Amino acid sequence: MAKPYSVLMGKAVRYIARLRGGGSALPGLFVETIDKSFVADTLAQLPRGVVLISGTNGKTTTTKMVVELLESQGLRVFTNRTGSNFSRGVAAALLGEVDTRGRLSADIAVLELDEAHAVHFVDTVPPRYSLLLNVMRDQLDRFGEIDTTAGMLEHIARATTGTVIVNREDARLRAIATKLPTKNIRYFGLDASLRQQFPNDDELHGDAAAGESLPDADVVLQSVGDSATFTLDGDRVQTTLKLRGIYNIFNAAAALALTRAIVGDELDQAALLAKLAVVQPAFGRGETLTVDGQPCELVLVKNPAGFRLSLQSFDPTGYATMIAINDNYADGRDMSWLWDVDFTSLKHGVAEVSGVRAYDMALRLQYDDVPVLHANTDLPRGLSSFLTHNKNMPKRIYCTYTAMLTLRRELAKLTTVEEIL
Repeated sequence: MAKPYSVLMGKAVRYIARLRGGGSALPGLFVETIDKSFVADTLAQLPRGVVLISGTNGKTTTTKMVVELLESQGLRVFTNRTGSNFSRGVAAALLGEVDTRGRLSADIAVLELDEAHAVHFVDTVPPRYSLLLNVMRDQLDRFGEIDTTAGMLEHIARATTGTVIVNREDARLRAIATKLPTKNIRYFGLDASLRQQFPNDDELHGDAAAGESLPDADVVLQSVGDSATFTLDGDRVQTTLKLRGIYNIFNAAAALALTRAIVGDELDQAALLAKLAVVQPAFGRGETLTVDGQPCELVLVKNPAGFRLSLQSFDPTGYATMIAINDNYADGRDMSWLWDVDFTSLKHGVAEVSGVRAYDMALRLQYDDVPVLHANTDLPRGLSSFLTHNKNMPKRIYCTYTAMLTLRRELAKLTTVEEIL
């Protein structure tokens, strides 16, 4: 159990930070400084251990799904729901949940962690379960080449004491699984008819190897339409989903596989599927707000594969489109990846580009013959222009991470926006 003085001091810093509107991770940074074992000591209380979710794309949405699915099975779940996926974000979330004596009322922790931080986290808090979603080129200024990211995920898998859930469609993750003969490995995957819609990183860059046989998967996404069809250990099930975007539906397959591994024979499948049908998108990841009586959808984009799948998932017809690109640390400084995205689906035009890299984005769209009506590097002003000029239309905003946070803050002045504590 954590030291009482560190809990009390950490809670005090958290209270002050919230009064001043400070960052959600600041109290975590403070408590880790004064008590380096705070996170490990607190999580050691959990009878079902720690679940770690990592990979390039889909961490926040998948984590939200897993938390809600486990809760449908009667488990009390702790999670870092703000999406602050560094270790200090976990510490900050713990400060909000423990009592003054450092006791955590939960059965299990489900944590999303940035790959670069997860490799250090697992050295002090080995997870009982880990879920490896995918490996894509992402934030080259932080991660370098893709094999560096794959090496980080391999480290996570090796540190896992129980079951590792792997995306069988990702060749680099399959290779990791073959190096872990003593681990309990389970897979989730796609039906062959869907694979063309989910290119891996090599296919996206024209480097795909010849087809190879894939391992059997515990959960397979079979089809996507008005509803989604999965096979669960060979049994075919169908459910409607509140989640939008084909990539989110594949994330649902990952969440199902992980939940089934954790709960085991105690699984209530009817309750599982009923909950999956009503899970809402995570904040900024297909989140829909209402502004002036019209829907306004926020879609997070942060690398070529994610942006490509987002554009593929959402028909722009009848929508006013805005793209907001920042290059802060949390977004990745290197924006050259925008040139790996095909924007021709937006050929009817983008109403507004904004953010720090607005003019880089406008130039990129020009090369795909996509007209841009307005550009403004000042994001609040860009948003105001977008809303004013498209008042009577549904709206969709593709945005990088820090741009999304700014947009949610500005939109909260106009409509109801869920507060993420």
